[in-house]
Amino acid sequence: MNIGIPKERRPFEYRIGMTPAGVQMLTQAGHKVYIERDAGLGAGFSDKDFEQAGARIAYSPHEVFGRADLLLKVARPMMEEIEWLRPGTAIAGLLHLGSARQDKINALLRSHLTAISYEHITMPDGTVPVRRPLSEIGGRMAAQIGARLLQNDEGGKGILLGGAAGVPPAEVVILGAGVVGTCAARALMGMNGHVTVLDTNLSALHDLLERIPGVTSMISNPFTVSRVCAYADLVIGAVLVPDGPPPIILTREILRNMKPRSVIMDLSIDEGGCVETSRPTTHEHPTFIDEGIIHYCVPNIPSVVARTATYAFLNAAWPFIHQIAERGIDKAIQENSAIEKGVSTYKGELLHELRLSPPR
Repeated sequence: MNIGIPKERRPFEYRIGMTPAGVQMLTQAGHKVYIERDAGLGAGFSDKDFEQAGARIAYSPHEVFGRADLLLKVARPMMEEIEWLRPGTAIAGLLHLGSARQDKINALLRSHLTAISYEHITMPDGTVPVRRPLSEIGGRMAAQIGARLLQNDEGGKGILLGGAAGVPPAEVVILGAGVVGTCAARALMGMNGHVTVLDTNLSALHDLLERIPGVTSMISNPFTVSRVCAYADLVIGAVLVPDGPPPIILTREILRNMKPRSVIMDLSIDEGGCVETSRPTTHEHPTFIDEGIIHYCVPNIPSVVARTATYAFLNAAWPFIHQIAERGIDKAIQENSAIEKGVSTYKGELLHELRLSPPR
């Protein structure tokens, strides 16, 4: 199989679709790997690293896209990238097609492309193995980013997250007790913040309390969300709904009752967001102010720790990539239900209906 690994073109996306170790395993198995020049620099991999692993360096994106039977990406392809792909080929990556524009979905269908979204690969027990490590990284990074955003030089209220002798710590509210929320809570508790976690799932809150003693937990409903956000210094939205956009948990009305210059981090933004006032931002301009509240809505938070994030998600994705390469796309989908659940489009058809996020 011809496998293409392009350079990511989205701003501040430094990750890459395969490591040199993975390339070596693919080439030793008889596959041809074409990698675009300088594609791995952001993650600390040189062209020489990939050449020594057996890859062929391509000096134009058209060659990588044109040769590939299977294209291994990180971020959702841009429109021009979709047009570069040969009709009938396959693309795998962290595609988040549920928050894509409809014209991109239509372009994938017109070209009869098979799109495999790593984040939707689902095991029989309901776990999502490739999404998990990135969720863990995002949760941990939320703590360090949130602490910085509370500083005066970032527009915040000038609060040290962990407080000081005689001075209370910041009040942190986390919406969601899943992987992201749990990792954020653990990191924030380690920084001595006062952390309250809300979720509609009582079992998830039980698990959270067993793992992180000292955290405060509450059942999430409109009343409790409004009450805790009124005194919060930092609110982290970590709401995930499988196969669809998250619900709006923080309304504009709730924001109007929050303290000015408080911070909201909408970590659900890559699937559409859980805050009514959210809109995607970038690492270059990560925040904006609405209703007097600082909003942080960067979809690809782990992209700026590219080496760690590349290793983390590809460690989890490798078994599925290997099976697709060895068995072929069709057989891999037929034989592995986890891969089948990750297929959004298959040869020009929607295999799983995409519930698109409303435009913002």
